[in-house]
Amino acid sequence: MGHLARDGYFGELYYARSRSVRRNGIPAWNLGFIKKGGGAFRDMGVHALDAVWWVLGTPKPVHVVGTAGAKFGPYGRGYGWGRKCTEEIFQQFEADDYAGGFITFENGVGLQIESFWASHQPSEFQMELFGTEAGAKFKPLMAYRCDDDKEEDIKLKPTERMQSWDRIADHFISCILDGTDCEAPLRHGLIVQKMMEGLLRSAEIGCPVTFE
Repeated sequence: MGHLARDGYFGELYYARSRSVRRNGIPAWNLGFIKKGGGAFRDMGVHALDAVWWVLGTPKPVHVVGTAGAKFGPYGRGYGWGRKCTEEIFQQFEADDYAGGFITFENGVGLQIESFWASHQPSEFQMELFGTEAGAKFKPLMAYRCDDDKEEDIKLKPTERMQSWDRIADHFISCILDGTDCEAPLRHGLIVQKMMEGLLRSAEIGCPVTFE
């Protein structure tokens, strides 16, 4: 989707949504996740944020408003991965088990993002793009167009090369040996970290956070 966006397939991207949802997915196998400083967004949401931000062309974030809380973990509910939850475990729960927010970027693009460790919803990882020439969904990998009275649903078929881990390895090696510009430089990781922490800070203080 990122390469299609860079080729102008979607026209101007002006809005996006990203969701990472588990039905029973609080990781009791790693107590570090459920302590203060962990949580659903730092575990799952950050990966969704990283992916959709890259597809959008890594625009500069301006401000974020967020919400977060814990409705399952502190009560011994929603632990379904790898280890049965005991009272000894869930009494240590200090993190969020859901978080979401809205990020506005300097170019006017809006991003809605959500992350749930546990919920009364089906598990999914979804990304949606809204552009002036086309829109798209990640699962199933589809593009959508509407021209006058004609609607098109287009099944996207990434090439074997695009899906391959070999491409990632080749790019990494090329960056080291040939000096190729990295598609995921360190500064991108720092900006994603800033957006994540800003969203969670906004949830904590109850008002938007503006980025420098």
